[in-house]
Amino acid sequence: MIKDTISEIFVDVWPMLLIFSVVLISLRLTYIFLLKKEFILYKELLSLFFIMYILLLFHVVTFQDVAASSNFTLFKEIFRYEFGSRLFFKNVVGNMVMFIPYGFFSSQLLKIKKPYIILILSFITSLTIEITQMYLGRVFDVDDILLNILGGTLGYLLYLLSFKVQEKLPKFLKNEIFYNILMIVLISLAVLYLTNMISFGGIYE
Repeated sequence: MIKDTISEIFVDVWPMLLIFSVVLISLRLTYIFLLKKEFILYKELLSLFFIMYILLLFHVVTFQDVAASSNFTLFKEIFRYEFGSRLFFKNVVGNMVMFIPYGFFSSQLLKIKKPYIILILSFITSLTIEITQMYLGRVFDVDDILLNILGGTLGYLLYLLSFKVQEKLPKFLKNEIFYNILMIVLISLAVLYLTNMISFGGIYE
């Protein structure tokens, strides 16, 4: 289901991500050290992952084949799938999950406090994706826009939750070193998870 889709995407795009990451990191580090800019590891990692997420999103919406027709009727596609079925998770839940990182990273980078801002940003991004897909010979689905907006909103709510949790943390856990370690741990877990899925045939389940 969603795990399989993530694995398939990772297998397809890892060369692009590797090359892009090396180029971007080397340029960014050169910029920081030559101009003597402040280097904050966890912020740099957040920015890098947001850009990598955009690349993955680009791959998903432009290189995945879909055998269907465009849908301009709200809720038509959502209610077409049986609740809890594989297609429901892939097409309904998947479209929401796909935009959760967008809502979270956008809110984190822009320090968004008003929900309507993330709603507008999610709408603009999703509408652009659907129109682009239509002109690439794929499909336009108004339900995808709704689901993407819901996913972006969930990402925004996760950002608010993390912000509230951060305020409640003891002072020593608000240290930059803690955030650096936390970010490295999360990245390591994500890489291990993807590697485990690919190594043990997760993409063929």
